[in-house]
Amino acid sequence: MEQLDQIAGILALTMGAAWASGINLYAAILMLGLMGTTGNIDLPPGLEILTDPMVLLAAGAMYAVEFFADKIPGVDTGWDSIHTFIRIPAGAMMAAGAVGDVTPALALASGIMGGGLAAATHATKAGSRALINTSPEPFSNWTASITEDIAVIGGLWAALNHPTLFVALMILFILLMIWLLPKLWRGIKTVFKKVRGLFGAKDYSSASLEQPASTEPDQPETTPPPIQNTQAKADDKH
Repeated sequence: MEQLDQIAGILALTMGAAWASGINLYAAILMLGLMGTTGNIDLPPGLEILTDPMVLLAAGAMYAVEFFADKIPGVDTGWDSIHTFIRIPAGAMMAAGAVGDVTPALALASGIMGGGLAAATHATKAGSRALINTSPEPFSNWTASITEDIAVIGGLWAALNHPTLFVALMILFILLMIWLLPKLWRGIKTVFKKVRGLFGAKDYSSASLEQPASTEPDQPETTPPPIQNTQAKADDKH
């Protein structure tokens, strides 16, 4: 039983670190780093660097920037686009470090799985924000941003204190993402089509290549008059 709890704890920390990185990387680093510094949890060797004061200071500064950027419509989408190249690799690295002292093959497998989970979570966040930005009021952005911050903090707390429950909830969340991502993608494509239509862009891919038929009435065919043989007429007169 103790061994199962230990496996559940490692799995919850690995999945939790990758999942939280895809939503708010800096909040995840602060949460794990502060809990490790205060002695509330024993971080595995691969994540002990998160307790370094310089890492905590950098994560705190970036979290402060993201806290405001994430609540401005349009800016949040640009911020998410830039962090596509940050959250996903960081999620893979944190997942690989969360498994502890294991074989390189297991650490690599954890990194691959963690990177995939971070990518899916990031895509869900960025896609939902792009659709929320179609609303003219800013309150939906504020609500979404605050909800995401609370989810990251609460999710990591559950992963550290109730790992079995967190793993079960994470499986449900993954199933929800599989169902939701195609719908988000269709919604984003619809928004892009509407924006393109507002700027007068034409879809030439569906344009007909055939020339339109002429609307002028058909002209009757005329035959040229016969050419008279003037030389023959002159001979007859003679």
